[in-house]
Amino acid sequence: MIPRGHLLTNTLGVVTMKIAVATIDGQVAAHFGHCREFVLYDTEGSHITAKNIVPSPAHQPGALPRFLGQQGVDCVIAGGMGPSAQNLLAQQNISTIIGATGPADEVIKAYLAGNLQLGDSACHH
Repeated sequence: MIPRGHLLTNTLGVVTMKIAVATIDGQVAAHFGHCREFVLYDTEGSHITAKNIVPSPAHQPGALPRFLGQQGVDCVIAGGMGPSAQNLLAQQNISTIIGATGPADEVIKAYLAGNLQLGDSACHH
């Protein structure tokens, strides 16, 4: 899936994105709404240019999509996510990738390399 958010290209024409991975202690969170933090990766093409860990704000309906929109996120990777959260993220022009598992750093590297293996969404609302 190609994210459709705030995609920009640098002076060399390389696509830049900010990708948020919903995590608990460095592992992809099984449920987007229950993550403790987000690992934010700035990327250029298939390279990570910056990494920042930010605590998740209190879980309230609609709060996480607004928060991620304010952070300039283009794409969210999580283990699972309900349709309401997916719709709210889409309203912020943030694409979603669900069904990921494992350490956030390995997941982002696999995604950028084009070989991220996804399972079923861990969230069944």
